[in-house]
Amino acid sequence: MKPTSRAAVAVSPDVVSGAVDLRRAPGNVAGMSILSGHARVAGIAGWPVTYSRSPRLHGFWLQRHAIDGTYVPLPIQPEAFTTAIRGLVAAGFAGANVTIPHKLAAFEICDNVDDNARRAGAVNTLVFRDGRIAGSSTDGYGFLANLRAHGVEPARGPALLLGAGGSARAVAAALQDAGAQVAVANRTVARAEALARDLPGLRVIDWDARAAALADHALVVNTTPLGMVGHDPIELDFERAPPSLAVAENVYVPLETPLLADARARGLRTVEGLGMLLHQAVPGFHAWFGIKPEVDDELYRFVAADLPMR
Repeated sequence: MKPTSRAAVAVSPDVVSGAVDLRRAPGNVAGMSILSGHARVAGIAGWPVTYSRSPRLHGFWLQRHAIDGTYVPLPIQPEAFTTAIRGLVAAGFAGANVTIPHKLAAFEICDNVDDNARRAGAVNTLVFRDGRIAGSSTDGYGFLANLRAHGVEPARGPALLLGAGGSARAVAAALQDAGAQVAVANRTVARAEALARDLPGLRVIDWDARAAALADHALVVNTTPLGMVGHDPIELDFERAPPSLAVAENVYVPLETPLLADARARGLRTVEGLGMLLHQAVPGFHAWFGIKPEVDDELYRFVAADLPMR
């Protein structure tokens, strides 16, 4: 996927959605989706989940392919996660995506997980079949696809990750698999050290030394929620950053976070987080609804039109 320009992203939802004539799509009346008793249901579990654009993203694909199904937000508090997920299985859901703060808990609830999830120790995609829960990690896949869509080769040089949660684990494993040397800096050192134990070869850098460490890296990635709407911005001084540094975000609300704005102001290459969201969603949609969807400019514009720019 080739990201659109910032001007092109600011397209009204009405104009963009006009590219898919909902009135003529099978199973729709005047743009309203009509579900049958055979409809397949999936969703996104998080706390909070109001910021997620996954329902908009999957809704676009469902309409594009005239699928008898729906994808819904699932606000689940951490203490209720296990009960809620088992309830979705019992209710006949096809599966669910999992976002902050449930990715590590999702790993524990699965009956089986794929190699990517096992290596990362985290799950973001659940598939329910015959009463069992299969887990996978597609964050790493989506992250690498988004980097390459922005012209950034993952193994171009050492990478520094900010954060050590579920997304950091998936991204770190994917970068290592792509041939990059990876370091991690986290506010809680013990969590960074635990990640390093699980992923041999990963280095730990002190959180207060993160700005100085930029001089030795080709890529820095924010895997924390800092910078997201409702959170404080992440503090990172680019004074020592080499001109070749690429700055990537996992946050996509807003589309341009303070971190990306600062990096862009210094002339650094930036990689927004929306593309990662789009690419990581493909395997889950395929598993739940039986069609492998395409990530293209029309999808990008449609989802971006609902995002605050800053």
